[in-house]
Amino acid sequence: MSLILSNANIHTSDPERPHADTIVIDGEHIAFVGAADSWDAPEGSDTVDLGGRTIVAGFVDAHAHPAMITRSAWHTTLPWTHDAEELLEFVRRYAAEHPRDEAPYLYFEYYPSTLFPAGQPTKELLDRVVDDRPVLCTDFSDHEHWVNSRMLELMGVTARTPDPIPGLQVFVRDEDGEPTGLLREFAHLPFLETMYDRLGWRPPEHITPELLAPVLDQLTANGVTAVFEAILEDDEVLAAAQELDRRGELDLYYEGAVVFRELRELPTALEKAHEYHERYGGARIRVRTLKLMLDGTNESGNSAVLEPLCRAGNGHELGEMAMSTEELTSCLLTCNDDGTDLHVHLVGDRSFRSACDAVAAARTACAATGTPWRTQVTLAHCELVDPADMHRPAELGIIVNWTPHWSGGYFGEEGRAHLGDGRWNRMYRFTEFVASGATLTFGSDTVTQYEAHRGSPLFGMQVAATRVDPEFPLDASRYPRGVRPPEDAGLGPDVLLRGHTLDAARQLRLDDRMGSLTPGKLANLVVLGEDPLTVDPSRLSEVTVDAVVFEGTVVAGSLPFGTESPAPSRSGATPV
Repeated sequence: MSLILSNANIHTSDPERPHADTIVIDGEHIAFVGAADSWDAPEGSDTVDLGGRTIVAGFVDAHAHPAMITRSAWHTTLPWTHDAEELLEFVRRYAAEHPRDEAPYLYFEYYPSTLFPAGQPTKELLDRVVDDRPVLCTDFSDHEHWVNSRMLELMGVTARTPDPIPGLQVFVRDEDGEPTGLLREFAHLPFLETMYDRLGWRPPEHITPELLAPVLDQLTANGVTAVFEAILEDDEVLAAAQELDRRGELDLYYEGAVVFRELRELPTALEKAHEYHERYGGARIRVRTLKLMLDGTNESGNSAVLEPLCRAGNGHELGEMAMSTEELTSCLLTCNDDGTDLHVHLVGDRSFRSACDAVAAARTACAATGTPWRTQVTLAHCELVDPADMHRPAELGIIVNWTPHWSGGYFGEEGRAHLGDGRWNRMYRFTEFVASGATLTFGSDTVTQYEAHRGSPLFGMQVAATRVDPEFPLDASRYPRGVRPPEDAGLGPDVLLRGHTLDAARQLRLDDRMGSLTPGKLANLVVLGEDPLTVDPSRLSEVTVDAVVFEGTVVAGSLPFGTESPAPSRSGATPV
């Protein structure tokens, strides 16, 4: 039985037929897209008059962290304050209200990255309020962590402990080499098991299908029909997703990336990716990408830059990279031989140039030997790029991935102290990538339940179009209308829609089956209450998601059948 959605404003994301008024779904697939008078409806078809509502292809979240959000449920939210004493008093009071036997380890999020003038909170400050158990506070960038002496002690970290990745993943130290209590780029992760063993306790971070399902359901409710899990540290989330799929409750495609941080870790990462894909892979779950953390963050002062930092947060005036250009070239050639894609975290202009140089060198090396170039390279974030390098992704076939809800004031001015006014004012210039013909994709990159609500593609589209964050706006007395510079870098709604649909599907290598509303592709689509291409950009987050169809089934919202009853929707959804 076919379902005909008619009287609709359809943006297909298909360049061959960009607009239509009717779409026909037959089972899991699209049978027809076009004008109503061009389709002869088979007898017994159901027709739904959408009354002019807009249909778009199902959204693809091309950089997300469902596992981290699931594991964050036990974290404690700090009050948003720029008063260090107020924050410390909250920590003291919370510890008093939750004794050590109830809460052996306290994890708080977030404090402003600019809270401390020198950018270096100390363990002694936290010791003042809690010294009987480990305490960790994470800054707003989520790339710096502030811990007390007890946590360093239980982790076994001393002046003699080497940094996991010198210059990048580090324990900030005083003049005697003693850790101050400030950690960069998750330097504590390799030491947590030691701490948990000594505590005789583990945090409630085990991912089960029941805990993962609400996180994925929120994505589905936002119209997301495929997601890229950007960091797989282990396989728990894959096992949970596989079980949801077995139950018929996985309403999106799930692509995972195994993370590594140094060249010497590459063979293990490739082996793990293959193992995970063999064990958990299926029609909707795949692991065929690696994730490399190439530099740090602009807010922490450890991005890799071409000109010296104004304040070198890690003691390196040009920042630090996890790999040299030559090492990254070797990494790319190994990935290409293996047939694995590479997703690279980078934020500074030096790391961006190095990545482009490495791709160019690797492609040249392959051409010289007649080896096909197979690896798809995605550079995530790309916050600061030298104007001379803006054209290179288009020329090298590199995909640029961006988090649109960061485009306003979300990180405030935390990076200005390290970059200076000139560089800070020209960050996030993605319009130049678009003009050069580069492929631009978008993802939520939310990492905790604290910010999971910001994962809506429509919310991100609003921020990227207006350069104004409705939750964390910049000071309007200093920035006209609260717009983050440069004001002319707002992205158009057509670019934002394509980067959430067809181009994002291409990044995940799913564009043969989704990303556009094209006959033969899966019936993954979203019915919206208003047209995102014509609505006032400042209202994009208010556009309602009225129905989400995944593989021909309504999995969120509802579709009315004429004047009869609404189409069934999940839980226990049945095909329409």
